[in-house]
Amino acid sequence: MYNPKIKILEISERYAKFEISGITPAIANMLRRTLIADIPKLAIHKVEFHHGQIRDSEGNVYDSSTPLFDEIIAHRLGLIPLPTDLTMNFREECTCGGVGCPNCTVVYSLHKLGPTTVYSGDLLPVGDKQLKPIDPLIPIVKLREGQAILIYAEAILGTAKEHAKWQVTHGVSYKYHREITVQKAFCEYWEEVKKNCPKCIVYEDDEKITFTDDYECKELAKILSYCDYEIKEDDSRFVFQFETDGSLTAEETLRTAFKILKERLEKLRESASL
Repeated sequence: MYNPKIKILEISERYAKFEISGITPAIANMLRRTLIADIPKLAIHKVEFHHGQIRDSEGNVYDSSTPLFDEIIAHRLGLIPLPTDLTMNFREECTCGGVGCPNCTVVYSLHKLGPTTVYSGDLLPVGDKQLKPIDPLIPIVKLREGQAILIYAEAILGTAKEHAKWQVTHGVSYKYHREITVQKAFCEYWEEVKKNCPKCIVYEDDEKITFTDDYECKELAKILSYCDYEIKEDDSRFVFQFETDGSLTAEETLRTAFKILKERLEKLRESASL
């Protein structure tokens, strides 16, 4: 029976670093893969392009064409991070039967006239304005004089197991908890590390001091480069870190990963007991 304990080391809107103990390396790798591939995310899946002439309010005629193929623009649109509401349904599981409804689909529109650069901020949600793209300055395509773009797009929930556009996290990694011990008499940098990185201190007496690199500390590099030290790794304590693309906060992502992993392990236990 696992009894995991979690300690948050650092967390912000898009970054998390935490320690988890009471699990095996196999479970740690399951958590890593869950963070990478199983977190639901909203992303554009279908794009409808208007082809032909477009007139503005003054009667000027524009050609609905761009320097890029439609497929390339659709691919770029799919990779734009969108705010994700985890209460939405997966389309294939929705009560609408996969037709598309507000419970499983968000519709976006984009209409720009050249000459201009089209950015992600030009992609407008039809309805809830809070669902506009996270980063408004991602370039999509440049339009020349007389060119225009008019599209409608549908965004649905998916996971990175299906396509990278549904991947919430980046840089997911973990390592064992490490402790670095130096003899004070033979290392002139220990006081500098102690002063600038008090969180890194694990143990200290008159003769030696032990640090951990679980927390960021640039000064530790001096000890590792110029001092004799003893290093120990604890394979029962795992230090994770990851970033998100903004579609979910780091806290939402972490809570969702634990929920998914718990449900998966419970199903596995039930299957094994049959």
